[in-house]
Amino acid sequence: MTSDIILKSSVDPQLKMIAQKVVNAERITPEEGLALYEKGELGFLGSLATLVRTRKNKNFTYFNKNIHIEPTNVCIFSCRFCSYSKDYKHREDGWELSIDEMLDKVRAYPQGTITEVHVVGGVHPKMDLHYFAGLLKEIKNINPSLHIKAFTAVELEYMFRKAKMTNAKGLQYLKEHGLDSIPGGGAEIFDEEIRNKICADKCNAEQWLNIHQEAHQLNIPSNATMLYGHYESYAHRIDHMNRLRNLQDNTKGFQTFIPLKFRNKDNEMSHLDESTQIEDLRNYAVARIFLDNFQHVKAYWPMIGRATAQLAQNFGVDDMDGTIDDSTRIYTMAGSEEQNPTLSTQELVDLISQNGFIAVERDTLYNHLKVYENASVVN
Repeated sequence: MTSDIILKSSVDPQLKMIAQKVVNAERITPEEGLALYEKGELGFLGSLATLVRTRKNKNFTYFNKNIHIEPTNVCIFSCRFCSYSKDYKHREDGWELSIDEMLDKVRAYPQGTITEVHVVGGVHPKMDLHYFAGLLKEIKNINPSLHIKAFTAVELEYMFRKAKMTNAKGLQYLKEHGLDSIPGGGAEIFDEEIRNKICADKCNAEQWLNIHQEAHQLNIPSNATMLYGHYESYAHRIDHMNRLRNLQDNTKGFQTFIPLKFRNKDNEMSHLDESTQIEDLRNYAVARIFLDNFQHVKAYWPMIGRATAQLAQNFGVDDMDGTIDDSTRIYTMAGSEEQNPTLSTQELVDLISQNGFIAVERDTLYNHLKVYENASVVN
């Protein structure tokens, strides 16, 4: 019934052909992905994305209990879209957490209250590979059951280069000290021209992809992101996702795709307007349709706000990230609606279930820990 509605909903012959391929679980081409962006009506895209979402993840929407540790916002790189970092020359304006301060954040959560600690921050020249390896080891000493998801490819590229290690050796070294997976940050947009315009001095697309490829070969899963809503075109977005899709064909190591909305507060690109909610939903839907070999698409609620994240479930999204517990400042400093990013388990379950989806508490690897069929949390 759903597929019949989708196929009848568009009068455009190309869109009907694309819809038929999606209904048949056939891969669409980059040219067809671009056509969805350019010609697909929002309801049509939502219906197709929901078909893919349901096929992959039923009516489930996932979340986990996690905290973020941001060691520093001092950074040697100068991304024009960033509202978070402070130049190393002016590091007195930023923060630099000590090892003990970071470990205190972990100690504040008794075993069983969270399942993941997420460690990302600025690229600080004095916080090197061995410094962070020691941090990972100490976190595991405090709570061996915690999954540590840490360090963007941008952070890793600098660490390994400074330590004179290959990507493979550096990743293996961190894995031996407790690294379990890596997040997807730093991807931004892979197109060289756009990347040079917004973040010219940090690792390039080839380096980012290589680090994730090496991680997957070491059985270190990762996520992938895309920063959208600035200078890029739809074609740039499709090119970005196509490179991710090609790598995933080879490694199968990506867990989830996370579109990240450009926010324009207090950065060098503040003159640009932000994307609309309609454009955000369009982007989620096309990503869900195009990335046929990614199991999950995440709406990072601290970045887009809980209302849009809730609505995005109807446009292909099946993951809300986690409780976070007011432990990230990356998007609050950039102007996100969520100035106090924390949700209780009950609030997340309610957010998910109010749109008719079933909340599932997961671990980082998407193993089911608890299914909230009746939308209530029993402590």
